[in-house]
Amino acid sequence: MTLAQINPTLGDLERNFVLHSAEIEAAKRAGSRVVLFPELSLSGYFLKDQTSEIALRLDAPILGRFAALSRDISIAIGFVERSSEGRLYNSMAFFEDGALLHVHRKVHLVTYGMFDEQREFAAGERFASFTSKFGRFGFLICEDLWHVSSAYPYFLDDVDALLVHSCAPGRGVAEDGGELGSQRVWQTLLAAQALTTQTWVLWTNRVGWEDGIFFSGGSRVIDPSGRTHAELKGLESDRLQVQISSRELERARLMTPLRRDAKPWLLEQSLFRHRTKN
Repeated sequence: MTLAQINPTLGDLERNFVLHSAEIEAAKRAGSRVVLFPELSLSGYFLKDQTSEIALRLDAPILGRFAALSRDISIAIGFVERSSEGRLYNSMAFFEDGALLHVHRKVHLVTYGMFDEQREFAAGERFASFTSKFGRFGFLICEDLWHVSSAYPYFLDDVDALLVHSCAPGRGVAEDGGELGSQRVWQTLLAAQALTTQTWVLWTNRVGWEDGIFFSGGSRVIDPSGRTHAELKGLESDRLQVQISSRELERARLMTPLRRDAKPWLLEQSLFRHRTKN
C-alpha cells in the first residue's frame, strides 16, 4: 500500500486531480496495489464559501476518471459529496476495478477550536465496513477517530484494517527537534485503536498551509499490537510504501482474544437504559 501525504491546492479540483494522478502512477511503479489520500484531498480543507461550488455528486465526471484509474490500483480519496437531497458531506471514496466501491461520510464533525465543520457539512450517520479484494476495511475521517464508539462496529465486523484519513494541524512546540505535541497525541490515539480493535491502522494525513494553519503530516501505519510499523517523519509532501499481512492479525487475536470474548449485547443494554432514562 502507499500512503500519499500530499498538499492539495484549495478549491482547484483539476489541479488536484493531476496531483492525485501523479501519486497514483508513482504508487503503481513502486508495486503498490492500494493508494490512500488524506481527508478532502481533492478539494483542500478550509473551503468556506467554496464548499457548495466544488461539491460533487457520485456520478460526477471527475470521480469517473478516478474509477477509470482504479482498474490498475485501488484508490481512496477525500472529497466534498453532494447527496441526491442536496446535502454536503465530508466524504471518502474507495475505487476499485474501475468502479466506486464504497463511500464513507464523516460522522463526527469538528465544532471547536479553529474548526466549525457544521457550517458547511451535514454529518454522516453510520460506520459500515466494506470488502475490497485486498481485505475488509473500515473508514474513519479525522475526528471520527477521537470517539471510542466509531471503531467498535468495525471491531465487531473483524476488519483487516482501519483506514484513517485526516487534515490534522500541527500544534505544540517540538522538543529537541522531536515530534510536535499534536503528532504525539495522534500516535497515542492510533496505537490505542489498533491495540483495542486488534487490526492494522493506516493513517494518511496531509501537509501544507491553508488559512494560516499548517497541517503536520506524520502519516503512519500501526500494527494490530499497537506498534508503529512505518512512518513519515517530515512535514513535507511524501509517500509511504508499506506491506501488511494477515499474520500479525492472527497473532494478535490469538494472544489476546478480545473479539472472541466481547459482549456487545451488554453495550446494547446500557444504551437502551440510557435512552429510556432520558
